[in-house]
Amino acid sequence: MLVKSTTRHVRIYTAEIQNNELVPNDNMLTLDVDPDNEFNWNEDALQKLYRKFDELVEACSGEELTDYNLRRIGSDLEHFIRSLLQKGEISYNLKSRVLNYSMGLPKLESPETEGKYNL
Repeated sequence: MLVKSTTRHVRIYTAEIQNNELVPNDNMLTLDVDPDNEFNWNEDALQKLYRKFDELVEACSGEELTDYNLRRIGSDLEHFIRSLLQKGEISYNLKSRVLNYSMGLPKLESPETEGKYNL
């Protein structure tokens, strides 16, 4: 049975991808990061997110894999993404079809706006 967690920027499935299809697999978790391309990611930030995901999964080892546990991991990853944004390690993709600034207003660096917008 496919167990999943969907947050604004993270989707976690108990599945593997085969021929561009999700195939349920109780022994594997698949992570889909920022499916709406709301952020600009670099490889370093993505690797940090994957490491955080691995840490969270490891912390749950031995527990039953439930919707609740996956939602908790997804929620913790959302907080981690927000911290990456606040540190400037990722930024909003202003060309994205989704511009709702769900993690706070973008930080704009100019003499007129400096210090006026905080995340």
